[in-house]
Amino acid sequence: MGTVYLARSRGGRAVAVKVARAELATDVHFRARFRAEVAAARAVGGFHTAPVVDANPDADPPWLATAYVPGPTLAERIQSQGLMNAEELRALGAALAEALASIHDCGLVHRDLKPGNIIMAADGPRVLDFGIARAVESTRLTATGHAIGTPGFLAPEQAMGADVTGAADVFALGAVLVAAAGGSAFGEGTPMGLMYRSVHEAPDVSTVPPLLRELVASCLEKKPGDRPDLSQLLDRFAELAKSATAYRLAPPHPPMPPYVPTASEAVTDRGSGEVPVSNDEAFIAADTDSSIVVDADGVLLTLHGRGLPLDQIETDEDLDLGGVETQLPWSEIADVTHGIVPRSRLHVTVTLHNGSTFEGEVNARRSSRVQQWHHDLKKAVMQYLIR
Repeated sequence: MGTVYLARSRGGRAVAVKVARAELATDVHFRARFRAEVAAARAVGGFHTAPVVDANPDADPPWLATAYVPGPTLAERIQSQGLMNAEELRALGAALAEALASIHDCGLVHRDLKPGNIIMAADGPRVLDFGIARAVESTRLTATGHAIGTPGFLAPEQAMGADVTGAADVFALGAVLVAAAGGSAFGEGTPMGLMYRSVHEAPDVSTVPPLLRELVASCLEKKPGDRPDLSQLLDRFAELAKSATAYRLAPPHPPMPPYVPTASEAVTDRGSGEVPVSNDEAFIAADTDSSIVVDADGVLLTLHGRGLPLDQIETDEDLDLGGVETQLPWSEIADVTHGIVPRSRLHVTVTLHNGSTFEGEVNARRSSRVQQWHHDLKKAVMQYLIR
């Protein structure tokens, strides 16, 4: 519908300015829709979206300025970092469900939720582009039988041009989670082919981790009434969160001496990762690519390289040969979350008091080993926590 520019207010704040194409300015229906976009964005507010700074739907051409939200789109996140694991998908689903609930509470339906309209901001996903959102009770802006949205994420009733409710956004949420898991709910192909399959064929949710597969499939039910509502989704996502262990860390107690592995505890086979936990509850897990260490100093996440010492890394090519270590002291850590993800991997997320997050993952290769790692990691972390 137009071009988005990164600009600055006179006070220096970054803003995103959406300017409609000049030829659209003569279309009275487009101006009405653009005016509705401005009203919708103002109504929802800024917690889940980008707050409106200023707008002029009657200008030539019409324009809208919102606060600039730094971060990649979900589509870019998937392309650059690959598919999400079960915990990442659960957190994404919960955040998007909460965002959609706030949109629906304003009497609106987004109608075009997709990875390209979701910004992965530092404080959580933001839902953007209300260009085709409309008041639930109004049908004046869209001709009867005309489907608006993105094939592959359109609910069956939307693809057929029928009346659309908030259940269509739930359907799109399910398709978004499939995409974030590395799949496509209705495959690839032409827009008409995608819409046909969304109406007549079962979705493909095979890439979704088993823990979430049933819930995602329920969002993709053909009949709107068979899909869960957003409150039910939020409750279910909260239940699934209990499968991971989260902690609120205490300020450091009297400092403990740094943990130094003995010769018998040192990693002698990075592929095995079988390193005993010391009496001080220090924890080490490693595979051929990465390692996780938890001791009195904090959490150390290491991405192993191919032998080049860290002090000799000067270029990006050198970085590929070396390793990257991230040392996170307890004084800066707010939360530690860890869980077992598919294919016997232990995944750890460390959140700092400033909101930054760091992640590490090691492959145990056996379910018995990853269970032991998970148990030992919990013991190692617990001694630094407020119980």
